[in-house]
Amino acid sequence: MPEQADGVSVLRAHQLRVTAPRLAVLGALSELPAHVTVDQVAKRARGRIGALSTQAVYDIMGALHQAGLVRRIAPAGSPALFETRVGDNHHHLVCRGCGETVDVDCAIGEAPCLAPAAAAGFRIDETEITFWGRCPACANDRSTAGSSRAHSASGKDARV
Repeated sequence: MPEQADGVSVLRAHQLRVTAPRLAVLGALSELPAHVTVDQVAKRARGRIGALSTQAVYDIMGALHQAGLVRRIAPAGSPALFETRVGDNHHHLVCRGCGETVDVDCAIGEAPCLAPAAAAGFRIDETEITFWGRCPACANDRSTAGSSRAHSASGKDARV
């Protein structure tokens, strides 16, 4: 994601109003790891401009999602995650232990990479796949074998 000067251009190019909160959120997204919660974005954006409500960040993330600037994923049992990798055909790996989420490219090809046996008249344009398992740290940590999201891998917030 771009810094402020580029952020203005990006927002205008997508017919979005240019506001300080939107620029702060774009800046926060450029500094954070790939898959982040609204709370993580809000905390970082507040560090850039001061007061900013969590609801305002939800609204901004919704507008950025509608404009195609961020992708929203919702792994079961976790808060929604947002990423700036958009417009390609990729899926996600999610750790059952700590919730770490990583991108994985589709091995089959162009979107949609898979199609249902019966599409019920739908014109399918995207396939969203979530692979579940345990990251290397959780797979090696026997204390998390029976618990969900027990620790935080790679410095991310644990999702309890």
